[in-house]
Amino acid sequence: MTELRELRYEPKAIEPKWQQVWADEHTWEVSNEDDGRPPYYVLEMLPYPSGEPHMGHMKNYALGDAVAHFNRRIGRRVLHPMGYDAFGLPAENNAIRTGVHPRDATAESIASFQRQFREWGISIDWTREFGTHEPRYYRWTQWLFLQLYERGLAYRKEAAVNWCPNDQTVLANEQVVDGHCERCGFEVEVRQLVQWFFAITRYADRLLADLDTIQWPEHVKTMQRNWIGRSEGAEVTFRNDDVGIDYEVFTTRPDTLFGATFFVMAPEHPDVLKLVEGTDREQAVRDYINHALTESKEERGDGDKAKTGVALGRTVRNPVNGEEIPMYVADYVLMEYGTGAIMAVPGHDARDHAFATAYDLPIRRVIASEPGVEDELPYTGDGVLVNSAPQFDGKPNRAALEEIVAWLHGDGKGQRSINYRLRDWLVSRQRYWGCPIPIVYCDDCGAVPVPAADLPVELPDVTEYKPRGRSPLAAAEEWVNTTCPRCGGAARRETDTMDTFVDSSWYFLRYTDANNDEAAWDRTVADRWMPVDQYIGGVEHAILHLLYARFFTKAFADMGLLGSDEPFQALFTQGMITRDGAKMSKSKGNVISPSTYVDRYGADTARCYILFIGPPDQDADWSDEGVEGVHRFLARLWRLGDELGAGSCDSPAAGSLSADVAVARKAHWAIEKVTNDVSGRFAFNTAISAVMELVNECYRHRESASPEVLRFACATAASLVFPFAPHVGSEVYELTTGRRVWEEPWPVADPALLEADTFQLVAQVNGKVRDRITAPSDASKERLEELARAAPNVLAHLDGRDVVKVIVVPGKLVNIVVR
Repeated sequence: MTELRELRYEPKAIEPKWQQVWADEHTWEVSNEDDGRPPYYVLEMLPYPSGEPHMGHMKNYALGDAVAHFNRRIGRRVLHPMGYDAFGLPAENNAIRTGVHPRDATAESIASFQRQFREWGISIDWTREFGTHEPRYYRWTQWLFLQLYERGLAYRKEAAVNWCPNDQTVLANEQVVDGHCERCGFEVEVRQLVQWFFAITRYADRLLADLDTIQWPEHVKTMQRNWIGRSEGAEVTFRNDDVGIDYEVFTTRPDTLFGATFFVMAPEHPDVLKLVEGTDREQAVRDYINHALTESKEERGDGDKAKTGVALGRTVRNPVNGEEIPMYVADYVLMEYGTGAIMAVPGHDARDHAFATAYDLPIRRVIASEPGVEDELPYTGDGVLVNSAPQFDGKPNRAALEEIVAWLHGDGKGQRSINYRLRDWLVSRQRYWGCPIPIVYCDDCGAVPVPAADLPVELPDVTEYKPRGRSPLAAAEEWVNTTCPRCGGAARRETDTMDTFVDSSWYFLRYTDANNDEAAWDRTVADRWMPVDQYIGGVEHAILHLLYARFFTKAFADMGLLGSDEPFQALFTQGMITRDGAKMSKSKGNVISPSTYVDRYGADTARCYILFIGPPDQDADWSDEGVEGVHRFLARLWRLGDELGAGSCDSPAAGSLSADVAVARKAHWAIEKVTNDVSGRFAFNTAISAVMELVNECYRHRESASPEVLRFACATAASLVFPFAPHVGSEVYELTTGRRVWEEPWPVADPALLEADTFQLVAQVNGKVRDRITAPSDASKERLEELARAAPNVLAHLDGRDVVKVIVVPGKLVNIVVR
């Protein structure tokens, strides 16, 4: 082949050309009808349409697109949809700050996402697109809320809640990070409000058990297991006679009940403020609670941290001995454990001991390592019971544990129990920009669900978005005032909106039947696609979104709406893109805009580099030099294809001209390597590297290999790079073959060309490498030994020495042992 002439790779000409082809021909749209191909559902977590897409979006969708392209070409019918998680605080806070209506700001952001996703060449079925803020979507969010309500899975109760004074809204426990609002960073307070909850705790055991049935990263499963936090023990009743309330305490150590000398409630416990309301302790307790919420749970649980608390001026009665013991609020007790209240046993718990010492409270020994032994307190080991009750004293504490529980159960004061760290999902939000809760309140009928025929309850237009301790919707009097669907009398609408995580907990189901006006989805259609075969997104959603989506799916399966009870069969969590080793943020001034690199180098370069930068499940640092290197690689591929042009493509058989065989072998090696790296391993960085090696091999032999073989190798490189760089892959494949690469099946390596005729034989003497020899792949052990003995550097080390033995490992090495 003659020297390549200088040609310029022009992404700005190539990329719009193919984008137009795909748009005109609706290439990536897929029917719900069965066409004989096995269905495959690949999905990336839907983005918040707030501002412009960032590099995290590009990485997420480049990953998903590679998976989608590969699966289409191995014969699957691929669903790859797109939508926007459009409700929520970011858009509303922007409206408060700028005066732009959230609907308008959201529409502007969505338009930017649409434009850039098309510019990136992401292979999306745009016929299924929606935003969660559209009435045609949230109509069904409201309908699903009503299905949960009818079955007791959605309920309303008064509770002590996390309140963000800046955002003026309630936050779920999962949205409070180290005592601060995860959105704005403000310190969170505790308030007592009537709120809506979803009963996710009823699914705790199934949420735990079914983690073993899905292909998720183990660290994500561990995070969910820890958050659900299952433990076995007993639930014991402590009674407050002053107010006539029974307080249930969960304990894994009922054998230590006789040593309980005080009672401690978590700052978040819903009854703490009630117990001190109107007393001289109220302000001190309120101040203590708000300060406690500024600390992280890790800090509060630190055993070395000084123990602090405030007496509530109340007592409870210990059920095993009738003693009245004082009540405290203390930050070392967490609401996530048990019932948010503990029996404090300072003689046998280090944290209780530290608190008792600080506040001069009684410390009682009820377990001794051996009868008569005075162990140093706190004693946390096992032994025999002492200072308990006559029927238990002297018995091994573990053996007596079940007897004590049975005794309590007989008196109605306790029972065996399983506890979960998980709490029911608080979904009420005192914000405007969210899905209205479809409930009205009637003086005669109480809470009444809005009939399905009257859905959606549309969000009204308001001019004031800023919350003032209640939802902005409360000011929309014409909207609030309505009639009761049950009796026809006057009623008022619920003015809280739903947590935005409700919207994102079922969107993947709507994608399967996105244009259905009669139902949220048709079960037959949904069951063809569900569960999602491959889900892709950030590990930061391991607890919130992923746990909620699993709960919804199980609940809907129980209702007969679905055939599967897990939403995502396989999960891949992507790493973060950093700049100079730091997380990107506007405040640091290190944010990288995808559009900057797409404009300069083209979408293929940006997409390909973001996958080449390193293992996609790990964080990776952005490098402009690396971007340029990937751009040069794509330019070399394009120049080779342009120079070769269309013509005969041929993969020679082994044994023909050496240059042709070398190029062909490299092409089939690359096919095998990329296939293995892409099919389930997500090793896209090494897959791209393999294509680079193939292109280099083509250039290395461009003068000696035949045009037919070079064309075959170049077309193969284009075919293999297509999932990562679809525009240049399409262009080069068409240049060399005259065909469309996405309509071609994925290439298959020829096993005969994967077997090399020769290999590098390592020759050792006494385990040290002395030479390397090119040896025939089919050489016998005897022949390999002969070759090793004849190698000049081996001969030099054998001279005059006795050979003790020879170790031959076919295909690898010969080790000659001498003395």
